[in-house]
Amino acid sequence: MTLNVQVYSDYVCPYCFLAEAPLNEAVAEFSGEVVVEWMPFELRPYPTATLEPTGDYLVSGWRDSIYPLAEKMGVHIVLPRVSPQPYTRLAFEGALFAREHGKAAIYNHRMFTAFFQDELDIGDVTVLTECVGALGLDQGAFRTALEDRVYSEECAKQLNFGREALNINSVPTFVIDNRFAIPGMASKSTLVTVFGEQLAKTE
Repeated sequence: MTLNVQVYSDYVCPYCFLAEAPLNEAVAEFSGEVVVEWMPFELRPYPTATLEPTGDYLVSGWRDSIYPLAEKMGVHIVLPRVSPQPYTRLAFEGALFAREHGKAAIYNHRMFTAFFQDELDIGDVTVLTECVGALGLDQGAFRTALEDRVYSEECAKQLNFGREALNINSVPTFVIDNRFAIPGMASKSTLVTVFGEQLAKTE
């Protein structure tokens, strides 16, 4: 049996980026029995104002929590100087293009590194298009899809499903087979335990 794990996240959420490595390590323990799909969740959808990197909320949160946690985990991460922080709707629509072309996982990782390591404005279509070139995706087709909003309707459905059907209100949130949720970051050991327990129930 296969366990389907959907990870609801936002590309401007540092905890979502930090959750990626322990998740990948946990999944590797199960030899293909656990399948991961990253799902969209906008912490601040338009027209809600996004955050300023110099504001007290981000500065104190990064100083007291994110930087210490990242150092402990050995993950390079910085508070991006992009001001204000970008909306992520277009990046999520781009994720659907990447998924359709078999590049979902590396696209997802690149969005995190583009923002949290390279400090790029991932709300800008030109920046997004430049990012996908190195992933083996057709940049022209990608840009056209975003400009024409080809994936807008499907993206909206996924966003609404997470908020309304699953009642997700924070990220990351791990949803297993649409019946069991783990809110917040989880360690490799926690995920391995949960995955093992849930797989046993499917036998």
